[in-house]
Amino acid sequence: MRAAARTTTLLLAGALALAFSPAPAGARAPAPAAFPETIALPDGFQPEGITSGSGTEFFVGSLATGAVWRGDFRTGDGAILVEGGRPPAVGVDYEAGRDRLWVAGGDSGQVKVYDAASGDLLRAYTVTGAGFLNDVAVADDAIYVTDSLVQQVVVLPLGARGRLPRAADTLPLTGDIQYGADFNVNGIVAAQDGRTLVLVQSKVGKLFRVDSASGVSDEIELTGGDVLNGDGLELVRRTLYVVQNEQNEVGVVKLTFDLRRGTYTGAITDPDLDVPTTATANSGYLWAVNARFSTVPTPTTEYDVVRLPRRVG
Repeated sequence: MRAAARTTTLLLAGALALAFSPAPAGARAPAPAAFPETIALPDGFQPEGITSGSGTEFFVGSLATGAVWRGDFRTGDGAILVEGGRPPAVGVDYEAGRDRLWVAGGDSGQVKVYDAASGDLLRAYTVTGAGFLNDVAVADDAIYVTDSLVQQVVVLPLGARGRLPRAADTLPLTGDIQYGADFNVNGIVAAQDGRTLVLVQSKVGKLFRVDSASGVSDEIELTGGDVLNGDGLELVRRTLYVVQNEQNEVGVVKLTFDLRRGTYTGAITDPDLDVPTTATANSGYLWAVNARFSTVPTPTTEYDVVRLPRRVG
């Protein structure tokens, strides 16, 4: 019995040594799966807005039906989170910490907020006199939505502990920005803890900083290039990514600390881009959604999300 026990002990010790012994010199651990270069969306989806959620999760809204698709950047898998039905889903933004998804409703004048886990509609707001509600920016104490036809920003102030407001407010835009007859302000991001908003006026290729309390705007002094046809914006520290839809590229602007000046350093391009509208930063990459506005939409038209580097060149 003692001999048998000793033999068993030696065998077990040998097995454990093999299991925990270091890999031979030159051996490599298996590499993690690479992120996909493109991620397919449902045929006929007609995407416009994209935003990152928790981890590698992301959300894309549909202009065609108002549906929201939830996917994963690492696997490329996804499924419909919010079923279709008018109004359209244009810009989208994720409210971290409260796991809520805010969606601008275009010409419906509506802003909707969903539970990002279940897809349940939490509340819908109708903005009287709105033109075209286009893009969304989440700040700590409020949600901001651009209106591309009326010179204003829609504001949804959050209450204590993120309590949803009863109604939406509007903030007239004054100062340097002047709306023209066509689509005007498009993308928006919140900076400086929500005290400042950065907007792009698409058809004139200009950026503006806006005081989120007063609505007073100042044009950002831009050198090195312009942001003509600027659509969605993504801000990573002081680097502003401007999706320039008709150019099939993402312009890169380095902003000063006070957000009063910016240097256009070049554009990120990719053969897979096909009229991208918005982009989001996640896992060291930019991810742009192809709206394909130059292609006549059909129920079988293919759409996708494209992985991009975060640097020019």
